[in-house]
Amino acid sequence: IPYYSPWNMSAAPSALLAKKIAELTPGDLNHVFFTTCGSTAVDSAVRFVHFYNNVLGRPQKKKVISREKSYHGSTYLSATMCGKERDKDWMDTANELVHIIPDVNPSRSPESMSLEDFLDEKIADLETAIQTLGAENVGAFIAEPVLASGGVIIPPETYWPAIQRICDDNEILLVADEVVTGFGRLGEWFGSTTYKIKPDLIAFAKGVTSGYLPLGGVLVNDKVADTIIAKGGEFTHGFTYSGHPVSCAVAIANIKALAEDNVIETVKDHTAPYLAKRWQSLIDHPIVGEARARGLVAALEICKDKNTGTRFAAEQNVGSLCRDLAIENGLVLRAVGDTMIIAPPLIITHEQIDELITKAISTLDATAAAVQRI
Repeated sequence: IPYYSPWNMSAAPSALLAKKIAELTPGDLNHVFFTTCGSTAVDSAVRFVHFYNNVLGRPQKKKVISREKSYHGSTYLSATMCGKERDKDWMDTANELVHIIPDVNPSRSPESMSLEDFLDEKIADLETAIQTLGAENVGAFIAEPVLASGGVIIPPETYWPAIQRICDDNEILLVADEVVTGFGRLGEWFGSTTYKIKPDLIAFAKGVTSGYLPLGGVLVNDKVADTIIAKGGEFTHGFTYSGHPVSCAVAIANIKALAEDNVIETVKDHTAPYLAKRWQSLIDHPIVGEARARGLVAALEICKDKNTGTRFAAEQNVGSLCRDLAIENGLVLRAVGDTMIIAPPLIITHEQIDELITKAISTLDATAAAVQRI
């Protein structure tokens, strides 16, 4: 597994890994383009979208539709796709390449709106954007199956199949950002399987090596790859360490361990349901307005008045306060505003979940007491 140039040759680890990952994906995502991390994976996915449409003689079909609260990376192109406000406060992005549609968080919908009406509104948001921009100008829709760092936003179950239909009807490539949800986080190898969709491209990273070494990549379906190949296109894009053989060897070992130890099946059938049940009990706390979980990722909405959903004043920085108190208490909670999120290890046990919940309750108690003193 010595280093090799990724530009005109391959090495056994990357070839074997590509074959293995392709076997785990939904649909016909049979082609793998390796990168170095999640940001470069999303960057490369967008470049595939642009390249594909150039090959087809549609140079104007480049706009990418993304969503509020989404996070897709920190390279110039991947950061452009982000819908998190704070990510664009001080950094420039290529805004002409992206169109952001509204938040898909059901908990932020009007109290009088049913879940069905909310879903209809979110579907209409995409359809309206396509009509406004013109389908001939839209190359892709990019989204995380579950928005992770944006606050663990879990869409209604029927959301994704409807999105797939709209993209297919308008010849818009569906790009699933699975940097967080890939490799077991939602109880399947890929979150796209969880939501029964077949994206044209999937960006992955993180879980492919469980973080032991850097590696990312883009899965490309037969339609996109075969079109490029048939037209004689050469995707002259890549990185010095694309598909680095040592990283790929680690990923092979990681996937083997996940499979042999039934880690993902255990998440789906045992630990995820248990976490969801225990996590939901936190809704009884006076400052928790909502508790939600999917797979092994979960969030709490901190509220001043849980009955009305009224938030604490922004200057109180309650989310940051709760995060700091949690860390002092031996619990890692991430603050996204006043939304507290967790993504525990896939090998977490029921006993460790119990400990997590106990520490979460004491942290919430301490947060409530501290806020009263402010």
